[in-house]
Amino acid sequence: MGPLLAPRWPSLDSDRIVRAAARAAGSDEFGDPHFLEALPIFFDAIDREADLSWLGRVMCRQSLRGFLQNRFGVYRHRAAHPELVAAPIERPIFIAGFPRTGTTILHNLLAQDPANRAPLAWEVQFPDPPPQSATFDTDPRIDQARTLFGHMDAMAPSLASIHEIGAEMAQECLPILAHSMLGPQLNMIFNVPSYQAWVDRQSHAPAYRYHRHFLEHLQSEHMKDRWVLKCPAHLRTLDALLTEYPDARIIFTHRDPAETVPSLASLFYVIRGMASDSVDPIALGQQQMQWWAESLDLATAVRSEHSDKSDQFMDIQFEELVSDPVAALGRAYERFRIPWSSDVEGRMRSFLANHPPGKHGSHQYEIGDFGLTLGQIRERFEGYSRAYDIPLVV
Repeated sequence: MGPLLAPRWPSLDSDRIVRAAARAAGSDEFGDPHFLEALPIFFDAIDREADLSWLGRVMCRQSLRGFLQNRFGVYRHRAAHPELVAAPIERPIFIAGFPRTGTTILHNLLAQDPANRAPLAWEVQFPDPPPQSATFDTDPRIDQARTLFGHMDAMAPSLASIHEIGAEMAQECLPILAHSMLGPQLNMIFNVPSYQAWVDRQSHAPAYRYHRHFLEHLQSEHMKDRWVLKCPAHLRTLDALLTEYPDARIIFTHRDPAETVPSLASLFYVIRGMASDSVDPIALGQQQMQWWAESLDLATAVRSEHSDKSDQFMDIQFEELVSDPVAALGRAYERFRIPWSSDVEGRMRSFLANHPPGKHGSHQYEIGDFGLTLGQIRERFEGYSRAYDIPLVV
């Protein structure tokens, strides 16, 4: 009787996943077809490298279906409402710092300004149809997202202590880029290094073009003065970002890599552990150190090439955020000539009071857990640390 009761091994047939996503979205319109090239490469890497558990295969299937369903829905609505492109996206603010440097708290603080429009987690997860101003705070998709994130908390109870997420909190651009099968989100959840290597060789112009289309979709019935956006992965594709958004204002956050790299490896270890029972922490540590070091090198090179845009960039050290993140944002507003008021400051400080550090427990990890040494990290990030005068605290 045992084999008869065993759960059926979830299928990962890309054609079936695409058809299911199109059926759920009510359309098979997907815009630029470049992402179709990515599907067989991704699933080949899943088969050869990811070593997914039963639950991991379910997660993989649902993730891909969700990304594609969202993309199909955005383009279905766009085809029916061509007036969406009439509202421009001007001078958006991006946070593009190394992970674990305070990017999430900065993004959520920026979202407290009533003039700012941050994509919230629930609307990124369920973007179709576009949210409306009249029901933005009561949309039933908020509860759907709460349920989904509750399941994630149950699967990985330690995740909240590392990276807090909530249905009504600001969401980063990572899942938006994943709708185009680009960016690092899939390699964050699943161990697919060959797929990530393929992604890194591609032009990311289509992903940022879709990124703009996605924002146009969200703002079509709920618009504010400016978008505030965040994703550490923007570091690696800064050239594509600036091509799509030439007037973007970008905040770069910095912290001692000896603190960020093992913290990031610990985060990815927890996330990948939801999908696989055989995550290799040593390989993971090396992967993350090399990939993010390359990303920082690329960002530094692009910034040098765009020295004419230096007034659109601002650097913030982690120590400034620890001391007073609201004051740091006040300086950013001044640099970018954005109105600052006591009301905005009060809203930000209220958010800080309700989300103190360690609210969900402390994040426990050791640098050696991931086969890394202080010397390795210091050597690999020497150029970055010197270029931005990073205080070395470890």
